[in-house]
Amino acid sequence: MYLGLNMNLLPVHVSAVIPAKNEAENIEPLVSEIIEQFGSRNDFEIIYVDDGSTDSTADKVLLLSLKYPGIVRLVQHDFSVGQSTAIHSGVSLAKGELIVTLDADGQNDPVDMLALINKGESFEKGADYCVAGYRRMRKDTQWKRLQSRIANKIRSRLLNDNTPDTGCGLKVFPKHTFLKLPYFDHMHRFLPALIKRQGGVIVVMEVSHRNRQFGQSKYGMWGRLSAGIIDMLGVIWLQRRAKLPNISEIYPNE
Repeated sequence: MYLGLNMNLLPVHVSAVIPAKNEAENIEPLVSEIIEQFGSRNDFEIIYVDDGSTDSTADKVLLLSLKYPGIVRLVQHDFSVGQSTAIHSGVSLAKGELIVTLDADGQNDPVDMLALINKGESFEKGADYCVAGYRRMRKDTQWKRLQSRIANKIRSRLLNDNTPDTGCGLKVFPKHTFLKLPYFDHMHRFLPALIKRQGGVIVVMEVSHRNRQFGQSKYGMWGRLSAGIIDMLGVIWLQRRAKLPNISEIYPNE
């Protein structure tokens, strides 16, 4: 596993974590858009997690890390272990306290990213929350949109996670919140439910959705569906066993 090092001496506040598998052609355009959206802000970094790609994804990210030192970083898995693990690797190594996740295919528009970040920054320090994107007008096939609507309705009804589109890759949450969550494969699809389980606030914001310019989806719909049913039962089990005590520290009278 190769871990890119951030040489930026300025404190990093926002870490954009992007899991990527064979997305070489989409890397440079997305990085350019993200940097453009941050504008004069110099408190961010972009972490690409190469999940066992067999194309030139890692090479593309490394070249951009030379072009944008201290901003673009590469984390690399020797073989593909899935999107949830890729996100977990990126968040664990992030320098920033505020995490924004995006899909590597460019379908999430970085223009929407700052609105979600601004909403996240409005919470008090130490709060647990998730600002989740909602792709009301999805640029997918009719069959894929139908599957997603059915899956989201079932999930929302069973988990009561207040999120109409949990599959949207654009989300903002604190690093400390994510690291408190139970880790398991496919957990990224249940982030709102898991964060709500520990008393966090869920905010949904409508975002745009773009056509994919290069390549094709790397994670199959049917594979997600079969795993999702099992994982959903596990999340329901976790929810029913959650305990949220009110904690206060008692000091002796002096």
